[in-house]
Amino acid sequence: MQARTALEETENDKGEFKRKDATFRKWIGKDKDFPAEAGRYHLYISWACPWANRCAATIYLKASARHLQLCMQGLEDVVGLSVVHPTWQKTKPDDPNDEHTGWTFAAPDDPPFTSVTGFGSFPPHECIPDTVNGAKYVRDLYEISNDTSGKDPESKYSVPVLWDKKTKTIVNNESAEIVRMFNSEFNDFAKNQDLDLYPEALQKEIDSINEWVYPTINNGVYRCGFAIKQEAYNEAFKELFDSLDRCEEILGKQRYIAGNQLTEADLRLFQTLIRFDEVYVVYFKTNKYFIREKPNLTNYVRDLYQIPGIGKAVHMYHIKTHYLTSHPRLNYYAIVPAGQTGPDGSDKGWWTEPHDRDRFADKATA
Repeated sequence: MQARTALEETENDKGEFKRKDATFRKWIGKDKDFPAEAGRYHLYISWACPWANRCAATIYLKASARHLQLCMQGLEDVVGLSVVHPTWQKTKPDDPNDEHTGWTFAAPDDPPFTSVTGFGSFPPHECIPDTVNGAKYVRDLYEISNDTSGKDPESKYSVPVLWDKKTKTIVNNESAEIVRMFNSEFNDFAKNQDLDLYPEALQKEIDSINEWVYPTINNGVYRCGFAIKQEAYNEAFKELFDSLDRCEEILGKQRYIAGNQLTEADLRLFQTLIRFDEVYVVYFKTNKYFIREKPNLTNYVRDLYQIPGIGKAVHMYHIKTHYLTSHPRLNYYAIVPAGQTGPDGSDKGWWTEPHDRDRFADKATA
């Protein structure tokens, strides 16, 4: 059976995109075989992937408090990091019968990639090769782990991957759980130990928000973009913008989505919002409005982007390049839309402008 990618996660009867659950679910610090240790674990991500990106942002956030102007080392010297090229490649190029495309490692000085259809030229800017296993593809990591789930229609070779160098296996590939592990289980090693992204007093509210933000917004944009029937698209589109309108209303009353404290719920929401105007509106047909047309959402994204640990994990070149070059069914010629630059002339300019969220400053903590 062919290895899977996200584009195969579609139910043909209704034409709906149905994301499959992660398959590696061990927990560092709770599973006795995986104690929290400095230098033992390695994180494999894509800067483009919103799920993987929130894991990197957590590492950076545990490094510095909000008021610092420069992001200091924190968990970065505890958990290693590798970053794939944004453009998918064939993961078994020597096997003419294997058509799987997926995440590929590259070094910054490697030659540019083309799309799998042979179009474009995409340099490996800001990539970090696999220094642990010497893997060429993320698929290799799953195979080193003696995993077969990537060949199962219920799974795929995905990022993030949290790797244990001691046992040479994948510990976890569920981003929500990796974020919580970085938040709590590695706290003894973090320089910003006071930051708690899942505080006990807000856990019920965080969980409640995640329950509707994930299916309708985080995954909702994919449900729009990967739908293959009009009815499935229409349903996802309505749910997406109903939820974005709900966020706009909530953020008119408080600084963050779960209250006046920065939490994991913000990391989850932010990753979709920062990609929305540049990618999803065009590529996934989520074109009712731009985020920058909504005042509370715009200033909320600016607020979060300007937190050093969060902004440091945003790499717009990877975001735009991945989405627009890796799915031939959606964009055969790998043309990357220019988009609209912000007031400073860059694609980040919209988010570096001053925000108005300080009106909640007397209540907010981060």
